[in-house]
This record gives sequence, C-alpha cells and structure tokens, in this order.
Amino acid sequence: MIDFKNTEGIYFVGIGGIGMSALALYFRKGGYAVAGFDRSESRITLSLADSGCAITYEDNTAFLPDLFFNPVHKDKVIVVYTPAIPSENRILSHFRNNGYRLYKRAEILGGISSHTDTLAVAGTHGKTTVSTMIAHLLKQSETDCSAFLGGISKNYNSNLLTGESRYTVMEADEFDRSFHQLKPLMAVVTSLDADHLDIYGDLATMVEAYNIFCSKIKPGGTLVVNSKIKSQIIVPADVTFFTYGLDPDADYNAFNIIHTKDYYSFSIKTPDKVIEDLHFTFPGIINIENFTAAVAIALMCGVKEQEIRKAAILFQGVKRRFDIRINLPGLAYVDDYAHHPEEIRACIKSMKEYFKGRKITGIFQPHLFSRTRDHADGFASILDELDEVIILPVYPAREKPIEGVSSEMIFNRMKSVNKRLLRKEDIPGKLDISKLDVLLTIGAGDIDSLVTPIEEKLGKERAR
Repeated sequence: MIDFKNTEGIYFVGIGGIGMSALALYFRKGGYAVAGFDRSESRITLSLADSGCAITYEDNTAFLPDLFFNPVHKDKVIVVYTPAIPSENRILSHFRNNGYRLYKRAEILGGISSHTDTLAVAGTHGKTTVSTMIAHLLKQSETDCSAFLGGISKNYNSNLLTGESRYTVMEADEFDRSFHQLKPLMAVVTSLDADHLDIYGDLATMVEAYNIFCSKIKPGGTLVVNSKIKSQIIVPADVTFFTYGLDPDADYNAFNIIHTKDYYSFSIKTPDKVIEDLHFTFPGIINIENFTAAVAIALMCGVKEQEIRKAAILFQGVKRRFDIRINLPGLAYVDDYAHHPEEIRACIKSMKEYFKGRKITGIFQPHLFSRTRDHADGFASILDELDEVIILPVYPAREKPIEGVSSEMIFNRMKSVNKRLLRKEDIPGKLDISKLDVLLTIGAGDIDSLVTPIEEKLGKERAR
C-alpha cells in the first residue's frame, strides 16, 4: 500500500506526458509539493508551472528543489516515472541510487483506483474519447465524478476533473500492462487491434492481457464490451456483462442515425428502454458508437435520460481527437492523434463522411520504429485512401532506431502517386494553400507542435 499520508512532495520524471500531468495536477490540488522533469517545454508543462509545479527541462540534479535533491528528505518524497524514461536518465538515477520510493505511474493510479469506484476504459483505440464522454455525462448530471483522462477535454480544458462523487473515470492503458494495476467497478473495452507488439509479441498475448484486466473488475461489477470483439473477451463469473455498438443485437445499440449539416440525430436502445432522438454535434459515426458505450456506463451510474440528452448536444470532444481547427468553405483543417492503422482507418472514414466529396490531404508522422515495422503494410493501405499524403520521419518516443526501419517502409508500399516524404521542419512552409481543400494531421508524436503554425499559416493566407 502506498503511503501518501506522510508524504510532502511528489516528483514526476516525465511530467509532461498526458497521463503523468493529470496525476501531477491531482497531487498539486491536494496540497503536495510537486516537481518534475521533461525533455521539452509544452503547453502542458507551462500549465503545470502556472499551477505551482516546479519543472526543469535539463537532466541535471543541480536543478532539483532541496526537498527532492537532499536524500535526508527521501522518506517524505514519492517519485513517479513512466517506462518511457530511459534507465540512464540522471535524475531518475539519483532517486534510484539514493533509495527513494519509486513507483510507475500505473501503480499510483492503481492506488487511487483501490479507494474509489473506478470506471475504467480500455482498448487499443477509442479509450480516450469514451472516457472523456463518460466523464462529461457524469459531470453534467447530479451524479458527478472525478476523472483522469488521456487527452485534454475541450469542455473542461483539462485532462483532470475533480468532483465529490464516489465515481472516478480512468483511462486504462495497455502499454507495459499498466491497466493490470486498476481495480474497476465498471469497465469498458472498445477494441482489440494488434498494438504494442514490442511489449506483447503477438496479438494472442495482448488479448490475454486484456482478459487479465477484465478479471480485475470488482466482484458484482460490470463489463461493457464492443459487440465486434465480444468473442475474444472472457467474462469473469461474478461480473455483469453487456455489449454495445451499431449492431442491432448489441445490448446498447445506436440506430436511426441521421447526419444533417450541423449535427447527428440518433436513438439508443438499452436493455430497459429506448432513448429517442438524441442530438450530437461531434463528428463521425464512430463517435456515435463511442457515445453509446458512454451512455451505457452513465445510465448504470444513475444518470437520468434528460441529463444525457442535454449533455450530448454540449459535448465538444477532445483535443487531438478529430479536432476541427478550421472549417470554412473551401478550406478545413483537422488534427487527430491516430497512430495505429485501424485508428487512422476510422479517422479517414469519419473525414470522408463529414467532408463528403472533398479533397483530403493528410500529413502523417509514424510513431515508434517498432510500430512502423509491424504495421507498414497497414499504414500504406489506409493512407492510399487519402487524395494526397505527406509522410514525416518516424517519431522514436521511447525507442532507439531499428536498422532498416523508417518512413520509407510505408512510402514505398503505397500505391498513390500523390505522396511526398518531407521533414517536420518543412511544414508548414511547403504547404500550398491554393491546392488544399481539407487538411488532416495525424500522429501521436510531436506533430502536435505543427498545429498552431499550420493554423496560423492557413488563416493568414486565407485572409489575403
């Protein structure tokens, strides 16, 4: 059991990560001294600094506050790190060599999970959107919740929500089997596409890990699974099981979907009733499927139908998840976090539906050498569905280069003739606005640093 009572400070090695930053803000709001290291400044780290966190961008122990530098205080300090931090990191080595209490982010989240009624959302894609939708439905109702989200909610401009409710929404991350630390009361599994094969080796092992996660649900709890993957899930004997999706046979089923210019209208069939004529402005039929999962959990938590109806039309989405930055006649720009072939497939399908008949240009930054190696054919196949593609170099994240693996693996497999290999620093300079209709940036690396420059360039040139 992690002892927070006698702790004065929490140090985060990798504080700028989306999951780490939510925890840092949580402990800062709890009155703890919070400090951390990250490799580069970002909007997230600047926001944390504004909240009172002490942040350094140099891997040098000389910049540590005294509470975290002097080993005499080590019993008052907890150090949190992620597997993405290399073992040779000097700050992490300082804590390790001097006997500090070190925990992975997942262990801290698991400790919080054990003291609350956790609503956990897992899946190789869709989990950030679904968890944010659940949190929004609960926050807009009398039920309320707290939430640790894997993205920045546009409704609340934060990845951390705090409340007085007994419910806490958590994104259940499968990387490094982190989600095995959670003990949810209710859980959702959205998808099971092969990913993180650098950790799992093969799809079967990954699916086994998801079933271990499902076995962690508290006795008497609930499991809600996308109907497409129900055959792969082993339902624990003491857990209530439901399916959701667009399948008419799903327990929670979205139907009568109509897309008008500004919104979708649809109905949801539940085991008990039908919620008719919901209005939803967030783009993409895939997100109606995601919203159906969120509605299932919300209803089980006591959220009323009328509360769901009002919250649905107010949902603004998540930054970097089908994030519409510009939407003008003849010029649109969307940014998306998709980094797996199936995520990109869902994104492009939504783009073609929402911007029907328009030319779509995509800028893709592959994320991880191992993922590029494992899914080069899949990336090439789905990117060929765009009208024009620009591919950037692989973003390595936690990995070192793998011999023979690069963006060219994807580029050379593509059949499209409208494709280019460019460096990140070439963007947005080499974008010709006169040839753009709809622009899409895709990736989980540092491609997000291009969003504002692209947005500014498009805005200025359009204003001429």
